[in-house]
Amino acid sequence: MTSMAPTRNEPDLSFLLDHTSHVLRTQMAARLGEIGLTARMHCVLVHALEEERTQAQLAEIGDMDKTTMVVTVDALEKAGLAERRPSGTDRRARIIAVTEEGAKVARESQCIVDEVHGSALASLPAKDREALLHALTLLATGHLQTPAEGPHTARRARQSK
Repeated sequence: MTSMAPTRNEPDLSFLLDHTSHVLRTQMAARLGEIGLTARMHCVLVHALEEERTQAQLAEIGDMDKTTMVVTVDALEKAGLAERRPSGTDRRARIIAVTEEGAKVARESQCIVDEVHGSALASLPAKDREALLHALTLLATGHLQTPAEGPHTARRARQSK
């Protein structure tokens, strides 16, 4: 029986990126879960510590819809890690302020994130590690920077800020 599948002329880049990204996310989720955080909670804490940001700004950075963002901030408030406060620059806006305990947890969670990333990169020889990071940066800031518009919008990747 002959295969009717088309001949592949290029490596399956989508599979390679999707699979490695999925595994990295599951490893991250497991490790952050050890300290009671999700990746979204980590993202909100870290980015809210960088500068005064509204819930909408943090949702954009973390690629969260409004409902997911509300649930995430509610969980952070319940844990005593963050709170909603009036903005210091726009009295109509509310910002997400990280508590002292939240800042401590954010430092711990950033160490975890760095360890997970470091472990993945350490599995490669140094020259390959540098080449991978360079190539991914070129793709993310060049050819694959802007998603294509289509009839069925794919979920947008988290934006780095």
